[in-house]
This record gives sequence, structure tokens and C-alpha cells, in this order.
Amino acid sequence: MTDAAFGPDADVHPDATLGERDGAAPTIGESPTIRSGTVVYADVEIGDGFATGHDAVVRENTTLGDNVLVGTHSVIDGECTIGDDVRLQTGVYIPQETTVGDRVFFGPHAVLTNDQYPLRTAAELEGPTIEDDVSIGANATVLPGVTVGEGSFVAANSVVVDDVPPETLAVGTPARHEELPEPLTGGNHQ
Repeated sequence: MTDAAFGPDADVHPDATLGERDGAAPTIGESPTIRSGTVVYADVEIGDGFATGHDAVVRENTTLGDNVLVGTHSVIDGECTIGDDVRLQTGVYIPQETTVGDRVFFGPHAVLTNDQYPLRTAAELEGPTIEDDVSIGANATVLPGVTVGEGSFVAANSVVVDDVPPETLAVGTPARHEELPEPLTGGNHQ
């Protein structure tokens, strides 16, 4: 562990790695819980209430808001911006150049992608944009450059190839868009 700057009440397991490069270390807010095997690279800024599962990775030049959970074996691959109250469950992959809004939930093994033609061209990477209040179900895949609109829901195992309008259900492979059912009350995204 390096001399990372973090606020009080930190629970950082001794075998977590907080990287340092060129004298820069991650900045982590108050009350983090960083579990064993987790790696947080240098040049990362994280708000208050950050928590990880085991073996999570947060790569360089990434900004995370307050109350972000990065679940066990989840990877944020750098150059990302993630808002407040975001939950990445086990095995979620967030690629470079991705933007995630506030109050977003990723089910287990959800995958975002950022390379339209892997190993075929020198195209620039373009991660998806996930707007506020979105839920992405388990094993769902969102392709490069796609925007998932505010308040939308991507169903489990769906493959999202086109933008999803706000307040829409995306379901299937490729995902088709449907009207969302009436909201449930008392939900808990923990």
C-alpha cells in the first residue's frame, strides 16, 4: 500500500494495492472499505463511501463519485467517469472512455464495450454513456458508443446495439425497446 490520500474511518485490507506513479497516488474520500486483492491505480479520484468486493480493479485517470460499490472481480478499465450511488455487482466490466451517471445499477457480469471493430482498425475507443437512474441486468452487454437513456432498464442477457430512449425497457438480442412497466415501490439497489 502506498501513501494514498483518503479520509477517516478507512478500512483498507493490507493486501489491497493503492498505486503510485510519478508521485501521484489515488485520492479516496471518507469511510472507504477496500477489500483484499483490490487494485486502485494512481491518478484515480474517488468520493466518500467507496467500497469494493475482493479482487476489484480501478484503473488510472478515473473519477468515481460518492457511495460507489465495485463488486468482486469487477474492472473499471480507466479513463472513465462514474457518478454517485452506483452499484457494480460481481464481475462487471466497464471499458475505457465510458461515462456512467448517478444511481446506476449493474447486475452480475454486465459488460460494456468500447471497440466497434476489435483488432481490425485503428479506430478510436468509444465507450457507452449510461445516463442517470439506469438498471442494467445480469449478463447484459452494451456495445460501443451506445447511450442508455435516463431511467431505462436493460433486461438480463440483452445485447444493446442501438441507443435506448429514456424510460424504456431494452430486452432481447439484439435488444428491442418496450415501454417500462409501472415502477415498483420500496426497491433497494444494494
